[in-house]
Amino acid sequence: MPETRTEATTADANASPASSRGRTQRSLFGEILDWMLVPLLLLWPLSIAITYIVARSIANEPFDRALEDKLTAVAQQIKEQDGRVITRLSNSARDILHADDIDNVYFQIRDAHSNVVDGDPEMPLPKDAEMPPPWSTQFRNDFIRNTEVRIAYTYVDLHKTRVEPQLSLEPRLALVQVGETLDKRSQLVNQIIKGVIVPEFIILPVALILVWFALTRGLRPLAELQQRIHERRPDDLSPIDSGLVPEEILPLVGSFNELLARLSHSIRMQKRFIADAAHQMKTPLAGMRMQSELALRQDDQIEIHKSLEQLAKSSRSATRMINQLLALARVENQGPQAQQRQPLLPLDLAELARETVQDWIQASFARRIDLGYEGPAEPIVVNGDRTLLRELLNNLIDNALNYTPAGGHATVRVRTTSTRQAMLEVEDTGPGIAPHEREHIFERFYRILGTSVEGSGLGLAIVREIALQHQADIVILDNPRCIGEKLPGCLMRVMLPLHDSTAETDEMP
Repeated sequence: MPETRTEATTADANASPASSRGRTQRSLFGEILDWMLVPLLLLWPLSIAITYIVARSIANEPFDRALEDKLTAVAQQIKEQDGRVITRLSNSARDILHADDIDNVYFQIRDAHSNVVDGDPEMPLPKDAEMPPPWSTQFRNDFIRNTEVRIAYTYVDLHKTRVEPQLSLEPRLALVQVGETLDKRSQLVNQIIKGVIVPEFIILPVALILVWFALTRGLRPLAELQQRIHERRPDDLSPIDSGLVPEEILPLVGSFNELLARLSHSIRMQKRFIADAAHQMKTPLAGMRMQSELALRQDDQIEIHKSLEQLAKSSRSATRMINQLLALARVENQGPQAQQRQPLLPLDLAELARETVQDWIQASFARRIDLGYEGPAEPIVVNGDRTLLRELLNNLIDNALNYTPAGGHATVRVRTTSTRQAMLEVEDTGPGIAPHEREHIFERFYRILGTSVEGSGLGLAIVREIALQHQADIVILDNPRCIGEKLPGCLMRVMLPLHDSTAETDEMP
C-alpha cells in the first residue's frame, strides 16, 4: 500500500559512561596451579603422619611376636610347690632375656597374692578392669624408671603347675610380665619413614615440574586462540572456527561468535541507514538549497514568501523522512537477541487501539475523514511491545488517512478469531492497492506510481519489521464495504497470536 507517516521522536542517546573500578586480574594458570598444588602440599604432611602410624604398626608386629615368645618361655618355668611359686630359670635363660644389645629387657613374676617372686620389682601392675583368661597374652605400653617400654603379660594357672595333687578348686593365678624398651622399634620405624619420605622429596619436585608443564601445554590452545583473534583485520567479523579449539572453551567461542554476528548485523544496519539517509536526503536538501538561493535573488515580497513556503514544505518533508528512518533503524536493531533479553509482555490490544485512534481524531477532522473504531468491550490480550505496536498502528492509520479522499471514512477494528488469534484491521475508502503491487509495498522507499500523496515509502517497511518481531502475519485485501463505489478501498489485516494464559497458570507454583 502507499507509504505511511510516523511522528516518532528520536530518543535521547546520551548515555553516562560506566565508572571504571580497579580490579585485580586473576591468572587462570595461577589459579589452576594453586588448586592443584595447595592440596598436594597439604596432603604431603598428612601422608607422612599416616606413614608413621602404619610403619609403627608394622614394626610392632614382629617385635611383639618375639616378646611373646620370651613371655612363654618364662611362664613355662613357673611351678607351685608347697604353696609357693618357684621358678626354674637357669642363668643361661636369664642371659637370653638380657642378651639384647639395644633394648633393655625386664621380666617379673608375681604369685597369686601379687608378691614379687622374681625379676624387676619396679615393673607396674596391669591396669585391666577385668582379668583376662589364663595363659592369654596381652600387650601394653607403660613406663619403668621414666622409660617407655612395651610389656607382654599373662596369668598362669597355678593349679596346672602344682607338683602335689590338687585338693582345692579355688583359682590361683600368677602374673608373668616381660617388657623391653622401644629403641629397636623406633629404629625400624625411622628406617621405614626414611624409605618412604626420601623418595617423596625427589618425586614432589618432579611432580611440580610435570604439573607446570601439563598446565602450560593444556592452556596453549587459549594462547593460540588469542593470537588468532589478535591477528585478525579490524573489519573481519567472520566467526571463529570452533573446530580448532578444545571442547571446554566451545561455549565461550560460541558466545563470542554470536557477539560477532550481532555486531556484524548492527554494522550492516548502520551502513544501510547511512546510505539510505544520504540517498533520500539529497532531493529535499537540494530543493531547500535551491529555494533559499531563489529567495535571496528575489526582490518581490510575494515571490520571497512563495520560496519560503516551499522551503518550509521541504523542511517538513525532510524532518518526516528522518523520523521514519530513525524509527526503522530502531525497529531493525531489535532482532531476535534483543527479544530474548526483553521478552514480549501481555497487553490489551483493544485498549491500545482505542487510545491510538483517539490520538488521530483531530488529524482526521482536519482532513474531513470519518475515523472510527470497532472492538469488543472485554480485553484482547496479546504478547507484545506496547511502543512498537503503537508505532505499527500509527503507520497504518496515517497511511489510511493519507490515501482516503475528503468525505471518506477509515475504520480501526480489533477482534478475535476461532483459531485463537487477535485480528487488527485498518480499512479505508481510498484507491486501494493493485494485486501486483502488494508484494512490493513493504520494501524500503517503494512508492506506487501515479499517486500524488507525498511520502518517503518507509511507513509500511516499519510495519513489516514490527510484525516480524511479534510473529504476526499481514494480509492486504480490498475493502469489502466499498463494493459498488468508485474506489475499491484497502483493508490492512494484522494477525497476532493471543496470550496463552494457561501456560502462565501452569508456571505458577
